[in-house]
Amino acid sequence: MTTGAATRTAPSGLVTALRVTAVLAVLVIVVQGVTAGEILGQSRSAEMLHNLGAYGVHAFTGLAMIAAVLVVRATGARPWPAVLAAVVFVVTFPQAALGSYGVMVVHVPLAMVLLVGSVWVLVWSFTGTRG
Repeated sequence: MTTGAATRTAPSGLVTALRVTAVLAVLVIVVQGVTAGEILGQSRSAEMLHNLGAYGVHAFTGLAMIAAVLVVRATGARPWPAVLAAVVFVVTFPQAALGSYGVMVVHVPLAMVLLVGSVWVLVWSFTGTRG
C-alpha cells in the first residue's frame, strides 16, 4: 500500500456504495439536527424521531466506514478517509449515550463533530476516490 495519492481505481460498485452511504449518513445527521430543534419546542413526535434517527446515524456511518476502508484498500490511497470514517462511527456511540443521559453540553458539540466528519468523508467520496 502506498502513502501517496491513489494509484489504483476502486471498483465502481464499491465507490457507489461509499457515496450512497456517505450521503445517507450526512442526511440522517442533518435530520437529527432538525428534530433536535423540534425537541426544544417540546415536540414528542420529534423526540421519538430523534431517538429512532440515532439508529440510522449508527448504521449509515458504520456502512460508510466499511466502504471507505474497502475503497482505501482497493486504491492504495492514504488512509485518512477510512480513519476519519472510523472515528465518526465510533463517536456516534458516546454521542448518543450522552444525549440519552441529557448531557447536552457534550452531546451537541459531538453532533457537530459527526456532521463535519461525515461531510469530509462525503466530499472525499466524490473527489478523492478517483484512481
